Amino acid sequence: MSNSKFAAFMKQNKVKKENGFYAPTKSLCDENGAPLKWEFKHITPKENDEIREECSKEIPVVGKSGMYRTKVDAGKYVRKLIAASVVFPDLYDAELMDSYGVNKPEDLLVELVDDVGEYNDLAEFVQKFQGFTSSFEDKVDEAKN
Repeated sequence: MSNSKFAAFMKQNKVKKENGFYAPTKSLCDENGAPLKWEFKHITPKENDEIREECSKEIPVVGKSGMYRTKVDAGKYVRKLIAASVVFPDLYDAELMDSYGVNKPEDLLVELVDDVGEYNDLAEFVQKFQGFTSSFEDKVDEAKN
């Protein structure tokens, strides 16, 4: 181990974040009737920034010529965040997407979890799993005020 004053901060000393498991819907069950558990991974701040950027657009500020503000599509952001977090089932699997007639992971997600309440519970689980202490929608509402 290095004598550096930063030794405790070295990458090899960082605790590895474990994947999590959650059964988001009662519509998909194993042979015993128990809801199937999905596997989720932690995403990096860089991945989160890329997702947020994909879900953002510049809109003109009313009454202020040439001024724009960033607007994030919160629903799209949450769908993409969930899809990026899912390890299993593989939402990028072509055969699985074909079986539901979709071609994007986030569209497959809403086909697999098609109950609104279950979907909202899944969104809340993923946001907490990713370390958010309040939901993205709460943060958008807070920013508006």
